[in-house]
Amino acid sequence: MDSTRLTRFDRAGLTFDVIDSGPVDGAPVVLLHGFPQRATAWAGVSERLHAAGLRTYALDQRGYSPGARPLSRFAYTVDELVADVMALVEAIGAPVHLVGHDWGSGVAWAVTARHPASVRSLTAVSVAHPGAFMRSMVSSSQALRSYYMLMFQLPVLPERVLSRRGGLGERMLRASGMDTPMIETFRDEIVADGALRGGLGYYRSLPRSARSFAGRVSVPTTYVWSDGDTALVRRGAELTPQFVTGPYELEVLSGATHWILDQNPDELAEIIRRRIASA
Repeated sequence: MDSTRLTRFDRAGLTFDVIDSGPVDGAPVVLLHGFPQRATAWAGVSERLHAAGLRTYALDQRGYSPGARPLSRFAYTVDELVADVMALVEAIGAPVHLVGHDWGSGVAWAVTARHPASVRSLTAVSVAHPGAFMRSMVSSSQALRSYYMLMFQLPVLPERVLSRRGGLGERMLRASGMDTPMIETFRDEIVADGALRGGLGYYRSLPRSARSFAGRVSVPTTYVWSDGDTALVRRGAELTPQFVTGPYELEVLSGATHWILDQNPDELAEIIRRRIASA
């Protein structure tokens, strides 16, 4: 076992897994995945960040790490998710550059707003600042794009729909841009490994979490949006500057789907590297 690597940490009786890789003396970069993926989704981006001299910590978040899968739907509030990330930052022992995709982006916005002294820079991928996202729900077609969030509030049914091979859930993922290898990874890492219920817990805890997202971000920030994203419209990107008081940039990836980590690792890694260099 390599004592220089942080592969696990504990918080509140739960054990979280971390993929710690890259130069051990590199600036620390914490990577937060979204739904329905795990820390392994960052592999392509991490490899490119390592080449730039950065050390990455890809966290298997609450509900995904086998040792951190509470059964209660109310165990996945933003307060808990933020506290999990801060426990990792404390274990690293230094301020970090923070990067999140999808739900990981939502968590990263909240962490940065609440703990700016612990975050040197933020790169948020796909999901706009939650305040901007909520405003976009009433000023664009975002509410229609987010129909699945309501569906996920139902008990049991979403698990059945998403678990069925070749069923509606799989067709939804393919329509969003997932290819066959990504679908197979989803089946192995999420469905077969038992992480699906925890991942859905993020959505089911939203009624208790909505107000917890509030807060402006003061650290150097880049928001990455792709115009081929079937779940998120541009309106959120247009409104996000209202919630960032520090240096801010919007990066738009033309022709890219929601799955930027997997399908556009070169472009995303370069965007992250530039944001880190600016800080």
